[in-house]
Amino acid sequence: MEHTDEHSLDGHDQWQEIRYEALGAEVPVRQSEWHVRQCALVLDSRAVACQIEVHEGRWCLLVPPEQYESALHELRSFHRNNLNWPPPLPHGHPLVENTLATVSVLILLATFHNITQLDVSSTGIAMPDWVALGSAQATKILDGQWWRLVTALTLHADWAHLSANLAIGGIFTIFLCREIGSGLAWSLLLSAGALGNLVNALVQPPGHSSVGASTAVFGAVGILAAISLVRYRHNLRHRWPLPIAGALALLAVLGSEGKNTDLGAHLFGCIYGSFLGLIAEYLINRHGRPGRLANALLALASAAVVVAAWWLALTSGG
Repeated sequence: MEHTDEHSLDGHDQWQEIRYEALGAEVPVRQSEWHVRQCALVLDSRAVACQIEVHEGRWCLLVPPEQYESALHELRSFHRNNLNWPPPLPHGHPLVENTLATVSVLILLATFHNITQLDVSSTGIAMPDWVALGSAQATKILDGQWWRLVTALTLHADWAHLSANLAIGGIFTIFLCREIGSGLAWSLLLSAGALGNLVNALVQPPGHSSVGASTAVFGAVGILAAISLVRYRHNLRHRWPLPIAGALALLAVLGSEGKNTDLGAHLFGCIYGSFLGLIAEYLINRHGRPGRLANALLALASAAVVVAAWWLALTSGG
C-alpha cells in the first residue's frame, strides 16, 4: 500500500475512488483522514491494492478499476462486522448520595474504639475486657461462640490500626454504599467479614486470635471487583487493574500491622466479598437495586446483628 501526502488525483486517472456512499446505507458518510487510512489498512490486509491521496483538502482512497468491486466487498464486510464495536459501556444505576450516613457509621466505629480504651481509673466503672470478649479466637469460635465473627470486626489493636481502616477502607465503603445503597452494602460487608473470620478460624491454629475491620474492608474490595467484572465484562482491559491495585494497596498498608492482624482473614474476606458481590449484582440485574425501605431494613438488620453479637459477648462472660 502506497501513501502520499499532497498530490492531485491526476497521477491515478485510471484508478477509481472509493466513496463512503458506495459502501451502503449503514455506513456513515465520512471522508476524514482517520477513516480513509482505516479503510486502506483493511484493503491492504486483504491484498487489495490501494492509494491514499489528498485532493483539494479532501482525503481520497483509490483502487485499480479491476479491484473496485473486491474493495467494496471487503469494506462492506468490515463495516458490517464492526458496526456496533466496541459495545457501549453500560449506564448502570445512578449513584446514591448517602455519604453522610456511611461516614456516620465510620465515626461510630471510631467512637466505640475510644470506649474500648477506657479503664477503671478514668471512669470509676469496671470496664470489660473488650478484646478478650470479642476477638476472633479460633478455638472459641469453633466451640460455638459465633458472635466473635462479628464483634472482632468492631475491635482494633490501636489507633494506627483503626486509622488505616477508616482512611483507606472508608473510601471503598463509601463508594460501595453509593453504588448499591448503604443497607445492602453494610449487610454484604458484615457478611463478608464474618465469613472471612469463620474460614480463617477453621484453617488457623487453635490459639489464633485477631481483631479488626480490615477483613470487611477486603470484603468491600472483593464486592467492588465482582460488580466491575459483571458490569464491564466487555471492557475489562481498561478496568481490571483498579480492583487489583486497590487490593494490593490494602494488603501493603493493612497486611502487617501487628500481632492482632491477620493476612488469612484479609484474604478470605476478599474471596467471600467477591462471591457475595457476584450474587448481589446478579440479583440487582434481575430485580433492580433495593429501594429506600429495603435498604433501611437491611441497615437495621445489620445493626441488630452487631448489637446482638455484643450482647451475647457481654452476657456470656467470655
